[in-house]
Amino acid sequence: MKTLYAAKTIPVGVHPTFQVFGLTFDIDIIMSTALAAAIVMLLVFRMTTRASDGVPTKLQVLWEMIAVDMVAAVAESAMGQRGKKFVPLGVTLFIFILVCNWIGFLPTDMHPGQSGDIFPAPTSDVNLPLAMAAFVIVWVHIESVRERGIGGYFKHYGQPFLGLTPINIIEEITKPITMTFRLFGNLFSGALMIVVMTTLLPVYVIPFGELLWKPFDDGLLGAIQAYIFMLLSVLYFGMAISHDESQDEHHVESLDALQASH
Repeated sequence: MKTLYAAKTIPVGVHPTFQVFGLTFDIDIIMSTALAAAIVMLLVFRMTTRASDGVPTKLQVLWEMIAVDMVAAVAESAMGQRGKKFVPLGVTLFIFILVCNWIGFLPTDMHPGQSGDIFPAPTSDVNLPLAMAAFVIVWVHIESVRERGIGGYFKHYGQPFLGLTPINIIEEITKPITMTFRLFGNLFSGALMIVVMTTLLPVYVIPFGELLWKPFDDGLLGAIQAYIFMLLSVLYFGMAISHDESQDEHHVESLDALQASH
């Protein structure tokens, strides 16, 4: 009976909302997304104004590690020198998603276990991951058309032979779906875990549970999911501009290995 009662009191995806022209907007998700964007812009401003060719600041070192050692390395591996074009996008995606995920660290719930966060991690709501995935995939198809032309773009769906066309089309359709639910699912499950703990555990145990769980979920898994989203985006761009079928197979094998390891 206790379990059934607890299950009825655990809220799932409850947000304060307002409506405009029949569309429903989540107030807390909009606020936390704007906060994440402001933090990223502040980091960019501080880094650009203090960047130096001499002794770099700690922020500049961190930024260069992300841009050069992480994103540029992935882009170069996937596309060679042509991958430099997509490094700014990869860096932006990684930093923005990382900040969004780490907003979950902020203790903004007024009454733990009774009220939601004022600034929840915006990636724990499906709308933001879906919007970012749709943006990336639309850009990927635009780059594919630019690289291959209209005829070559439609022709590549029949590679390596025409019988695989339906499977290739289904694969393209599922790309934004898998990107969305990989990011959203991990962040939402972490937030739901906190709600479950605050609902089922005694009040005096809740702070210790959050201290143990949040660094693992929001910290470690949040960073991993930001990296994976960036990695998938760069690999999809690499597949879009590639004319080499063996290179496409290499990218598919990389994606399969990524899916198996996570």
